[in-house]
Amino acid sequence: MKSFALTAVTLAAAALVWHAVPSFAETARRVPAPTADLVAAPTAAKTETAVFAGGCFWGVQGVFQHVKGVSNAVSGYAGGEASTARYQQVGSGRTGHAEAVRITYDPQQISYGKLLQIYFSVAHDPTQLNRQGPDSGTQYRSTIFPASATQRKVAEAYIAQLNQSGVYGKPIVTTLEDGKTFYPAEDYHQDFLVHNPNYPYIVYNDLPKIKNLQGMFGDLYRDQPVLVAAGEK
Repeated sequence: MKSFALTAVTLAAAALVWHAVPSFAETARRVPAPTADLVAAPTAAKTETAVFAGGCFWGVQGVFQHVKGVSNAVSGYAGGEASTARYQQVGSGRTGHAEAVRITYDPQQISYGKLLQIYFSVAHDPTQLNRQGPDSGTQYRSTIFPASATQRKVAEAYIAQLNQSGVYGKPIVTTLEDGKTFYPAEDYHQDFLVHNPNYPYIVYNDLPKIKNLQGMFGDLYRDQPVLVAAGEK
């Protein structure tokens, strides 16, 4: 799973590799926003939810906790049954679950389309099939769990737009799974990036995402992350 440690030698070698080839961050900067006709119609709702899976939930949660308009981002599991929504079981890759994050946001401040742009350009690499970085297995798949028919329509159209743009150089493998329940993860997984900024996995895989968010979406970035409050999972 995600318990490995990165030595100084490993980090140095990895840094050389990253400098030798174009990074995903360079590609991400060219990811276009959804076209105007793909953005969901204005709503009077004060809050809405979106559920995204894109590899380890530590980093995905950490990214959206720094986005203005997001009031909560909870790590959890989606795609499987309630009885198997537990970290050790999900890690087997046989439960149907994906590590996911449920985002509660104010649609008056940020659109679902903009959340999708952040998801596809900062939170993860949507061209990696059943893996993300060092983690592999169906539990790390790139998946959107639409909360409504409108969300499905917008996400489906945006994926088509991105594929047509050719920005990634290869097809997007992100799937859409309807009608799946989200189950919050164990307490020790919540706010993991915030509480463990020096953890080697976080330093190498996730902190660069926060930096990219700030650089690419400065108008939407907030320095103080919104944390998972007790009782609000």
